[in-house]
Amino acid sequence: MTHNPRCAFRICLLALLAWAQQGAAKQPKTVAKPARDSESGKGAQRGSRAGYPSRWWAPVPEAQKASWEVLPQAAKPGEVILSKRHELGILSNFAATPFTLRGKRYPGVEGFWQMMLYPEGPDDPRAKFAGIAWPHTREAVAQMTAFEAKAAGTLGEENMKKMGIDWVTFEGKRITYWSKEKGEHYRLIVEAMRAKLEQNPKVEEILLSTGDLVLLPDHVQEEDPPPEWRYCKIWMELRSELQEKARQRRLADSKK
Repeated sequence: MTHNPRCAFRICLLALLAWAQQGAAKQPKTVAKPARDSESGKGAQRGSRAGYPSRWWAPVPEAQKASWEVLPQAAKPGEVILSKRHELGILSNFAATPFTLRGKRYPGVEGFWQMMLYPEGPDDPRAKFAGIAWPHTREAVAQMTAFEAKAAGTLGEENMKKMGIDWVTFEGKRITYWSKEKGEHYRLIVEAMRAKLEQNPKVEEILLSTGDLVLLPDHVQEEDPPPEWRYCKIWMELRSELQEKARQRRLADSKK
């Protein structure tokens, strides 16, 4: 049988994702908190790793680095890489974190994202375009996760280029796919990430455990990508919302 290195790589990546999520599920229920200043009671000065799990920055040999990967040790003071090698990988769009959005169930954000590149039905002009083949149905892509969903999306993007279009669809509406503005596609991705957060308690627990660290992707990103591609920034904004809600609850409790 012919050895397929791409297939082997995908299998290894999926195994790595499964291992990371299994590790996250086994973590203690207590949320790691930043170290406290003994005088002010405020969080430790930005840049400190005190109070956070040291495994988040554990060096990985360069020889074990995947071609797409940014290793944990690349983080500067005050930063952390959302590596799939440990529990922070649950914040990746690749993670299998099921959620329901507008009445439909998705196993993860990646499948939700990539399905929009596919025709919504036989009357969709993308489905009728001459010379274009669609190896998957939109429904099938929606149920994919991780590298499988990403690969399906890559095929979808190639078809978009062949057709000369710059839009995808959701609920029958055409949406600009690659924009520097926070348009409808951006809002949909944020909506999906918020649903993932609210419907998966472990996601909220791990996100809050990152305190005030700057979150960074574990893969090489395009230069100056659209805002929805900057998922780490979206997570930090959602984290700030959670932290403010917690602050308001503590304030209200103190007045009782």
